[in-house]
Amino acid sequence: MEALDIARWQFGITTVYHFLMVPLTIGLGLVVALLQTLWLRTGKAEYLRMTKFWGKLFLINFILGVATGIVQEFQFGLAWSEYSRFVGDVFGAPLAMEALLAFFLESTFLGLWIFGWKKLPAKIHLACLWIAVLGSVVSAYFILVANSWMQHPVGVEMVNGHPQMVDAWAVFTNNTALVAFPHTLFGALAVAGGFLLGISWYHLWKRRQLGIDTVDEKKKVVVGESDQHPGRDKTDHKVWLRGLRIGAVVAMLAFAGTAISGDMQGKLMFQQQPMKMAAAEAACQNGTSFSVLSFGDVGSTNCGDVVAVIEIPGLLSFLAHGDFTTDVKGVNSLIPEYKAKYGTTLPDNPIYGDRAGQPIQYVPVMAVTYWGFRMMIGFGGLAALAALVALFMARKGTVPSSKWLMRLAVFGILAPFGANSAGWIFTELGRQPFVVAPNPQFDGIDPVFMFTAAAVSPGVSAGELIFSLVSFTTVYAVLLVVEVVLLVKYIRGGVLSAMPELAAKDDSQEDPEKPKKDDDDVLAFAY
Repeated sequence: MEALDIARWQFGITTVYHFLMVPLTIGLGLVVALLQTLWLRTGKAEYLRMTKFWGKLFLINFILGVATGIVQEFQFGLAWSEYSRFVGDVFGAPLAMEALLAFFLESTFLGLWIFGWKKLPAKIHLACLWIAVLGSVVSAYFILVANSWMQHPVGVEMVNGHPQMVDAWAVFTNNTALVAFPHTLFGALAVAGGFLLGISWYHLWKRRQLGIDTVDEKKKVVVGESDQHPGRDKTDHKVWLRGLRIGAVVAMLAFAGTAISGDMQGKLMFQQQPMKMAAAEAACQNGTSFSVLSFGDVGSTNCGDVVAVIEIPGLLSFLAHGDFTTDVKGVNSLIPEYKAKYGTTLPDNPIYGDRAGQPIQYVPVMAVTYWGFRMMIGFGGLAALAALVALFMARKGTVPSSKWLMRLAVFGILAPFGANSAGWIFTELGRQPFVVAPNPQFDGIDPVFMFTAAAVSPGVSAGELIFSLVSFTTVYAVLLVVEVVLLVKYIRGGVLSAMPELAAKDDSQEDPEKPKKDDDDVLAFAY
């Protein structure tokens, strides 16, 4: 395996791992801010408990997300220095704004939120959380601006073979970014919704297992309390029932949002990266039909033996153009166009090293694009359907006592994570062989694009990359264990793990904003 392949594996592993935490941070942060707002407006104890419990899980994920995200910045210089040189004049602005504005905004005000309990006025304390959460949203936008420029470069002109920004407004309002941003936000909310639903289901089931809650002859819940299990009172039941219902509603609305924004994003992709979308459909020939299922040589980079088993006539045209009759170009029609525009072999340039002169494969691996596209839609739809079913099954105030249903609900948390990861893998690997995809508007003028083969650091050996790949993977594996252990520990502990004072006193009888004499550990909530 050569250095280029190892560098791609390294960036892929670290990026996909980091992005497991990003949507949960954004989506759960918005939910926690909403819950604290509801508590401030209503004064109901269940909203305070929900804020502290989900807030603790949010903090655990945020901290691990920061730790893994720092590596992403260094990789541009570690393994992709030529790429950094090529895009540096453009990437510098959004990345600097993400780090200096958005990240410091969210980290500063998140710190105030953590240590401001019972010290800051309630409204100011809530404002700190909203600012921190909105900071994470803004951070995501700047990152998407940078990524969208790789998908669709705009606002630049070529100077001595390098793109230089001449129109910052065009870069920051790139239509690719404007569509990807809401799609990403809805995907994050889908993750948060599934997270709330699965964990709340577990605790409602746990209350039934402990004999705290029962059902009457009409299968309606009879809410109980238990002196043997601190914190398991009637308010605790409200915490999990409302958590399940809020999570289910958020999950369903998020799926609707991702579907609408995804349709808009798909139409742009058909214009900007037609080969990616043709490969995602395993569409070898021009046509109008959408392939629900295809077999054959889908796992390779050609269309020699692909057979569509189930097709929906006209749907591909609708996804691409908004009608049901316009032909969509297939792989076999696009290959000659790409070769005519960008060449048949890698240029004879020292930057390519031994790769110079190798044939260019313009068709991405169809197994990735085809199945990644379907996994994204499938996992997202499955999560939304599960949310609808959960709402129905919990309509009488609790969940069934079945252990298998509980396990299914908990494992269902992974479905929106899978949809998000599959979508990003499809988006990034489908761009190959380009690391900066060509903008069709620049064709014939001074095309802006960069082959992935030209982006890797020329002075880094395969051995060095293997060492860093193994090191990063090992460290990330350890961090994964740490996060899972922490999340499982505090999830099983329930609200009591975030509010240990419930073991001694009912929180509904005290003023959470008023300091107590024995409350000298300002880090209690953070830990």
